[in-house]
Amino acid sequence: MAKRLFDFIAALAGLIALSPVLAAIALAVRIDSPGPALHWSSRVGRRNRLFKMPKFRTMRTGAPNVATHLLEDPDAWITPLGRFLRRTSLDELPQLWSVLTGQMSLVGPRPALFNQDDLVALRTAAGVDALRPGVTGWAQINGRDELPVEDKARLDAEYLAIQSLPLDVKIILRTALTAFSGRGVRH
Repeated sequence: MAKRLFDFIAALAGLIALSPVLAAIALAVRIDSPGPALHWSSRVGRRNRLFKMPKFRTMRTGAPNVATHLLEDPDAWITPLGRFLRRTSLDELPQLWSVLTGQMSLVGPRPALFNQDDLVALRTAAGVDALRPGVTGWAQINGRDELPVEDKARLDAEYLAIQSLPLDVKIILRTALTAFSGRGVRH
């Protein structure tokens, strides 16, 4: 209950405080390449239910709907602005809406794509599917994109076992430092 209240208040405050930044990024995305500012991705949520998660669009329209590392030539699909948004994690800011609506938490396992069956299976076996997916998580501050699927699932299971509000605050603070450094992002 305390986690959900914290999530709701922080997401609402974040959306209000960041609204000028969100509007500027949305406009920049539209100017950078044709298509909508937001991409609504099918993701695996709590109890393995699918939901639509918003992100600022960082790829050209028509890009295959797979994890970036599975693309034959990811750089051919990522927009010029998209590289910057991904490196700084600014593309993730619209997910505050999903936190506000209760589909996500600020901290939890990053929501898998609908077709990442290997990651979903490992998380389900470890009971991680009981958690709301997060904007950031234990795995993100311990390797981000550089981690193999097995390590992500192991770290998500660790978080399930040790989760607490103080740990969430620590993860949020470390995420801010990691995001602004751009460390751990492949594409």
